[in-house]
Amino acid sequence: MSASSTLLRTGVLAAALWTAIGSAHAQHSAHGHHPPATKPAAAKPTPQRPSASKPATPPVTDPHAHHRTPAEPAATPRPQAAPAAAHPAHGSGHADSAAGNDKRADDPHAQHRGGAESDTAQDDSAHAGHTGHAGQPESSKPEMPPATDDAHAHHRSEAAQPAGDLPADHPPREPLPPITDADRAAAFPAHLHGHDMHGDAIRSFVRIDRLEAFDGDHGSGQAWEADAWIGGDTDRLWLKASGERSAGRTHAADLDVLYGRSISPWWDVVAGARQSFRPGPSQTFAAVGIQGLAPYMFEVSAMAYAGEGGQVIGELELEYELLLTNRLILQPVVELELARRDDPARGIGSGLAKAEAGLRLRYEFTRRFAPYIGVVHERAYGDTRDLRDAMGEAPDDTRIVIGLRTWF
Repeated sequence: MSASSTLLRTGVLAAALWTAIGSAHAQHSAHGHHPPATKPAAAKPTPQRPSASKPATPPVTDPHAHHRTPAEPAATPRPQAAPAAAHPAHGSGHADSAAGNDKRADDPHAQHRGGAESDTAQDDSAHAGHTGHAGQPESSKPEMPPATDDAHAHHRSEAAQPAGDLPADHPPREPLPPITDADRAAAFPAHLHGHDMHGDAIRSFVRIDRLEAFDGDHGSGQAWEADAWIGGDTDRLWLKASGERSAGRTHAADLDVLYGRSISPWWDVVAGARQSFRPGPSQTFAAVGIQGLAPYMFEVSAMAYAGEGGQVIGELELEYELLLTNRLILQPVVELELARRDDPARGIGSGLAKAEAGLRLRYEFTRRFAPYIGVVHERAYGDTRDLRDAMGEAPDDTRIVIGLRTWF
């Protein structure tokens, strides 16, 4: 092959290559990848999706403003964005962004609007080309509630009024109808009045509170204390007996016969007589007093006895039951005796005659059968102490006791 043929063939190939390059360049320019620099800013190019390899430039206004929570402060106005020619992918829908910002500035309550209101300044059709902001599909965008005329509606914190509630100016409903005479008659029948409601049944009760043997500093012996009553709920006849024996002799024995009247659910007033058999000659006293259950569950008995010669003797007894278990009960007892005048025959002096303190621990096999053990200390005071010294008796005594408490 000659050199001229080779040169001719090379020239033909170069011309064909140049023609193909020129055709490709013209086609590339026709697709708008290189927009002319003289294109006006107000022109709205055809909406196109942004290229996967080139991030889209943010629009003039913040399209995600409605996603902000009410606690987030409103965003400050953004600076004027570049011409729309620089954003061919977001060209549609952002031509009126400046007008939207002006409307926000004129509305003084625009900063209060969060996710609860949509921006009415923007046209919904302007977002037709934004089917996927930040890579999210169209169906994932939250649905915004319609705007209302009340710009402060979302500030109201009071709950919606439930159906069926009365208006604020409505008079209150009456919860219960007024009580009628028929209602009163049904609640309080005519045959029930006063204390008749307690009934007229006659009952009785007998209790041996102390039946014990003791061993003291100055000898051993036995002692007892019992009471009984018969009657109804408000009126009762009471019998009380107490005494003591030592060295085969009865040193003290008393019997009270009293009428009791209930004055409250916890207290009775009693009045009657006492027959004192020992010590000294037998003597009768008029008796009056009060007995019952004081606050904090203290059993109280306060009695006054008036005898011959203007003698008055007072007795006060306090008891308390401390439940260590349901059956094991500790019972402290305090007794005081006072006298108005000296009575040498009975060994009693004026003032505080004697005091006795006891502590008994009982176990209730049943409520009616409870054996116990305990310790008791007795001390004489004043003139009574002097009288005992003169008769050769010990003024003080400490005893160990064992006994039984029962009732029927």
